[in-house]
Amino acid sequence: MTPAIAGLVLFAALLHSSWNAIAKAIPDRLASSTLIALVYLVAGFIGIFVFGLPAAAAWPFVVVSAFLQTAYLILLTTSYKYGDFSQVYPLARGLAVLLIAIVAVTFLAENLSVLQLAGVAVVGGSLLALALIGKGSSRLGVMFAVLTGIFIAAYSLVDGLGVRESGNPLAYISWLFFLQGWMIPAVCWRLSPSRTVYVAGIKAHWKLGALGGLLSMLAYGMVVWAQNIAPLALVSALRESSVLLAGVMGAVFFREKFSLVRLALTTTAVAGIAALQLG
Repeated sequence: MTPAIAGLVLFAALLHSSWNAIAKAIPDRLASSTLIALVYLVAGFIGIFVFGLPAAAAWPFVVVSAFLQTAYLILLTTSYKYGDFSQVYPLARGLAVLLIAIVAVTFLAENLSVLQLAGVAVVGGSLLALALIGKGSSRLGVMFAVLTGIFIAAYSLVDGLGVRESGNPLAYISWLFFLQGWMIPAVCWRLSPSRTVYVAGIKAHWKLGALGGLLSMLAYGMVVWAQNIAPLALVSALRESSVLLAGVMGAVFFREKFSLVRLALTTTAVAGIAALQLG
């Protein structure tokens, strides 16, 4: 992975942690998911006219990923309802790193050096420990965070394979955004116990939600593009440096505790990321 690609993925990590903090800040989980998805819909609609169609072999991956990411976004916002940002976010992202690395190396025959494998293990282990040392989340928060991590790993692997079949990463991303853009609001509408409250939540938080959707779209587009030219495990692990910002954001914006132990684990995660790059 070149320094330029690594820098792009790190910037995507900053954007990713920022939109997740926005998702946490919006109290209505269904309204939050819908607002983010509506930005996807607009961007995807524009993109499909600009970039056209991906190759036929990529379509199964696009459709499967759209379903996975619909479930992922709703699970994510639900986990934020029941848990602390600085605990839920690392748990979901750290678990995804471990699962992706295991599958990519075991089943996709991606070749990583011993140092890189050690880096993946250190990053994943540190992030999981960062999540588990806190006490700010209920059991429901932890459960939804684990489910979120599983779906993150699933859609990341699907997209990593699909974008390589697409022949045009931007066309792949555009159609993926477009499909999610109407699927997520449709599911949220069905899940909403009160349509009046749901619509009121959208009206009340549309500016913040639109910003979150924009940041999410940019972050994910950058990562999918990087996956087209770099190993899945490396891109996924480096992207999870976003969790290093989660503790700071949790403390500053949500008044969550950021202890010395958490700081030490964060430093260990940084060392793991450095090992990935040195490898």
